[in-house]
Amino acid sequence: MKVASVLIPLPVPEAFDYEVPEELTVMRGDQVAVPLGPRLIRGVVAEVFETTGSNRKLKAVEQVLADPRLPERTLDFVEWAARWTLSPPGEMAATALKGLRAPRPRPERRVRRVEGRSPARPTAARTAVLEALGQRSMPGPDLARAAGVSSGVVKGLVDEGVLEPFEVEAVAAFDPPDPDHAPATLNPDQAASAAAIADAVAAGGFAPFLLDGVTGSGKTEAYLEAAARALRADPTAQVLILLPEIALTQAVIERITARFGVAPAEWHSGVAPPRRRQAWEAVVSGRCNIVVGARSALFLPYANLKLIVVDEEHDGSFKQEEGLVYHGRDLAVARARIEGATVVLASATPSLETLWNAHQGRYRWLKLAARHGAAVLPEIGLIDLRECPPDPQTWLSAPLREAIGETLTRGEQSLLFLNRRGYAPVVLCRSCGHRLTAPDTDSWLVEHRYTGRLVCHLTGFSMPKPKACPSCGAEDSLVPVGPGVERVEEEVRQLFPEARTAVFSSDTVPDGKSARALIQSMADGEIDILVATQAAAKGHNFPRLTLVGVVDADLGLRGGDLRAAERTYQLLAQATGRAGRADKPGRALLQTWTPEHPVLQALAAGDRDAFVEAEMAEREAASLPPHGRLAALILSSENAMAVEKVARDLAEAIPNAERLEVYGPADAPLALVRGRRRKRLLVRADRDVNLQAFLRAWLARVKVPASVRLTVDVDPYSFL
Repeated sequence: MKVASVLIPLPVPEAFDYEVPEELTVMRGDQVAVPLGPRLIRGVVAEVFETTGSNRKLKAVEQVLADPRLPERTLDFVEWAARWTLSPPGEMAATALKGLRAPRPRPERRVRRVEGRSPARPTAARTAVLEALGQRSMPGPDLARAAGVSSGVVKGLVDEGVLEPFEVEAVAAFDPPDPDHAPATLNPDQAASAAAIADAVAAGGFAPFLLDGVTGSGKTEAYLEAAARALRADPTAQVLILLPEIALTQAVIERITARFGVAPAEWHSGVAPPRRRQAWEAVVSGRCNIVVGARSALFLPYANLKLIVVDEEHDGSFKQEEGLVYHGRDLAVARARIEGATVVLASATPSLETLWNAHQGRYRWLKLAARHGAAVLPEIGLIDLRECPPDPQTWLSAPLREAIGETLTRGEQSLLFLNRRGYAPVVLCRSCGHRLTAPDTDSWLVEHRYTGRLVCHLTGFSMPKPKACPSCGAEDSLVPVGPGVERVEEEVRQLFPEARTAVFSSDTVPDGKSARALIQSMADGEIDILVATQAAAKGHNFPRLTLVGVVDADLGLRGGDLRAAERTYQLLAQATGRAGRADKPGRALLQTWTPEHPVLQALAAGDRDAFVEAEMAEREAASLPPHGRLAALILSSENAMAVEKVARDLAEAIPNAERLEVYGPADAPLALVRGRRRKRLLVRADRDVNLQAFLRAWLARVKVPASVRLTVDVDPYSFL
């Protein structure tokens, strides 16, 4: 008999086998309805094989669904990603089908001419409507606008029977991009990079690149030109551009639209579900050539994927840490290898893992060493707060205040960067010293003056700021400690009352529409001083911005973890890189209590190579990524005793292995989140150790009860 192994969208470790009835034709990638308990459930066929019998009675496949078959290489990628991340393969397959689960758009209502019917009173307005319509069909409002008449004229023709309304299924029109629409003028380095990438696409096969260019060097123009050449050679080719944050998509989409004459498809959480379904169906059918999206766009069922671009590849937002845990950058490289496609990792501050692969010759290294056109890199200076501290209860030193004033006088813009949302990161009682935390969570509550609430940025809990301390009951004793962007903005408004000031953070611009509006206001020169978190530190181009002031350059270096220095360097380099991107020179001033720190010295000297060399040496000495590998096991439960027992069981069941160590179990730094106690074990292995095989063998030895959640994080980025 024939048997189909079907991936079920549930957290189960393998595919389920079903008998294939003789009357059904089932192929790999088909979507099928299969019985699971008392109900039918959608699944994806991973394999079809023949067998002479089975020691158990198999249920039969109920039907093959009419939805599109997942392409072979998409299914290969889903299965590889599940093995790499130790995730249930059915849940990975469900990610690939996510767009198909969205509702269809409502049918579009149109009107068309009824053959043989003419208006009883052929007025000028009615004649204009019929001439504008011709033999086509159009939505009524569009027809009225085209004819220059009111909608009542169209309705009158419908009532008279000259036009008839009807409904058609709404199908997204992803028009083919024109590679020759508006080509950019490239400098020699950009042109050479674009040609190298395009040649790799034309040659076929897996080809990974690092596009390493300083901020403002024109990396986007280079990879868009490569995409244009690929589309010129093969009009059916598909290009995927991954971005770390939704806030960056609009600017990139506008540049793509200007370059190719048509807008690309968008794929991220801000896109309405019906539109996502249209994009999914267009991608699988090959009707969509360019997709711009977040990390989940990797799982779309591409018909002919030729080029993947991971823009800002260093960004930690590419790491998904809830639900299915994976790193979008690493999976993009794997998807390109499986598809036989070209992948471009683009950044001004590449991750150490990517730089190591480039040094080893695994990635071809393309460099853009200078800014595009007349722009030059900003001068970076350090303000030693030990010598010129701010006044009490203020956060801007005298040199930074003077620089802002000078910039305002010249009619130019300033950006004050502080990667802290809200008004103050800590609220404490000056009577008893109690620090306010979220209920059932170790995370501190952040004060937000705009809303008058205290917010936990980890769990989303919020509450009005109480008048009395919840610990000792003292009234009017709760005080904010430390600055957030709202508190810095308050100081700026007091210092420069005539300046037009705004705050850019995920609190003040919570969605893509508001982010686009604020970015446009900044680009149009309608804002003089922008106080911003990392939301404004990457990817944006503000032509009038000439000064960047970093309020607390030491912030990311405190408490730290494996990647603290690397992340701080990347973030500050990106933030300072917003200055001087047009014809006016820019500068950046970094306030710090530790100006001797290697990260800050490297930034001030513009010597990225020195920082990378020192950081690589430290990682190599400890056999840490990229010279080694890490994995984390995180246990959580509302039952503290259950977590403790599973942690002990895991510690006792560690398999013998060479060139590998296990640390823990220990309380996670945030040991209580949403009422769940958390413990963590950390695995460090040499690069040539099969870490996934070790983890599978280890986890097979321990039964984890349903009351305890176990999360496996291969190559962790967060250590909370």
